[in-house]
Amino acid sequence: GICTFTEGIKPITLPRKGFSHGTPAATASPCPSGAPCQVPAPPTTHTHTHTRDSLVRRVFCFVTSAGGVTMFVALYDYESRTASDLSFRKGERLQIINNTEGDWWLAQSFTSGKSGYIPSNYVAPLDSIQAEEWYFGKITRRDSERLLLSLENRRGTFLVRDSETTKGAYCLSVLDYDVTKGLNVKHYKIRKLDSGGFYITSRTQFTTLQQLVNHYRAHTDGLCHCLTEVCPVLKPQTQGLARDAWEIPRDSLRLDVKLGQGCFGEVWMGTWNGTTRVAIKTLKPGTMSPEAFLQEAQVMKKLRHEKLVQLYAVVSEEPIYIVTEYMGQGSLLDFLKGDMGKMLRLPQLVDMASQIASGMAYVERMNYVHRDLRAANILVGDNLVCKVADFGLARLIEDNEYTARQGAKFPIKWTAPEAALYGRFTIKSDVWSFGVLLTELATKGRVPYPGMVNREVLDQVDRGYRMPCPADCPESLHDLMLQCWKKDPEERPTFEYLQGFLEDYFTSTEPQYQPGDNL
Repeated sequence: GICTFTEGIKPITLPRKGFSHGTPAATASPCPSGAPCQVPAPPTTHTHTHTRDSLVRRVFCFVTSAGGVTMFVALYDYESRTASDLSFRKGERLQIINNTEGDWWLAQSFTSGKSGYIPSNYVAPLDSIQAEEWYFGKITRRDSERLLLSLENRRGTFLVRDSETTKGAYCLSVLDYDVTKGLNVKHYKIRKLDSGGFYITSRTQFTTLQQLVNHYRAHTDGLCHCLTEVCPVLKPQTQGLARDAWEIPRDSLRLDVKLGQGCFGEVWMGTWNGTTRVAIKTLKPGTMSPEAFLQEAQVMKKLRHEKLVQLYAVVSEEPIYIVTEYMGQGSLLDFLKGDMGKMLRLPQLVDMASQIASGMAYVERMNYVHRDLRAANILVGDNLVCKVADFGLARLIEDNEYTARQGAKFPIKWTAPEAALYGRFTIKSDVWSFGVLLTELATKGRVPYPGMVNREVLDQVDRGYRMPCPADCPESLHDLMLQCWKKDPEERPTFEYLQGFLEDYFTSTEPQYQPGDNL
């Protein structure tokens, strides 16, 4: 009647399919016998990243009828990156040997018999809801819509997620189509019975979520459409390149394709260890102190959110290399000015802005400051996913022309007056920069304050000048920019407010929007 855990196993909070949230660690599920489990105290709160996994999946230790510890199942294929990693295929069963060392767990494959380290967000307990392809965990309503509205999806494509409003409930999100709205997403709350069952309408009840999903795959039964296909997802980023891969040797990196160049270095698409595609920022010697950089990087690597570019590893001797996740569409600035940018309309642009605000709201919650927020420092991936990059690096730059906050190297046009004039960089100066970034989105990458040089911008802004509403941009969006440009930093909105405003923009602020030639 006593359930015991193998040494090295602890109750688990599993990050799942790609977004970051601080999630309380899960406790073990009760023994079938009802006897009290001999379980270690649950770990403290951790912040993890999830993509279907950007999703934090809460995973509870699954106790077998024999009273033994869990068997897990692989959610994706994984190719080993180091000699200590374990390769596996989607659907493979794995025994977890040790899960006490963070994001990489020691496991043994029941297929190959081999042991090695695996990324913890690539597995879930066998037969658990977390192992279901259609379960997307703790993603937001807006993120579910972004995934479902991808061009390749057809009517009836669906996912199940945790309810944002009701603890313990779920939501079924389904792609629909009608002549008036075109493609749109319907959301159905899945309620939980006191007895443990589930229902969307009380007349049709189910013992498990799996039964509910299978029923609506076969019958419309009041839904907009029967469920057809599970919403496709990208394989999530692992947490770090591998176990203990933080300060890495320079010769483990290969620079493959140069993507860009700036005042302080270059950006490359590269390969780590001959196995893993990464982005590599190389800094010119003298740009910043290696000691100061390494200290700041220790803070930066702890910032984990689905809308922040993940810092993977560093080469800490000069020339400093910064290794991050690779984003296939490059910088937002180049994207807006390219062929794809010409096709973007206001709904896509506002959605991109809301993603950036979401990433910055996390930075705000973590009491961190970006200091250089602009379209050039936002990266774009597939499906118009946007992530904030280069957070915190500007503070470390030692170039005299830059630190004097004047001259061509310093981004005066994006910088709040109190930061440009007096060096007062705060999250509120980041909010000012976000307002300028909104003009970059609305103008498809035009340089702010057109026709004005940096010194003129500083003087005019200090006297109260603010950029006018861009062509075809709704006044309501320009009003938001003006709020970001309030002279008193404390009067500027929070990023939390900006995120909410932009996510609800077309329901609360501009419900009558009609597409125009440019926006």
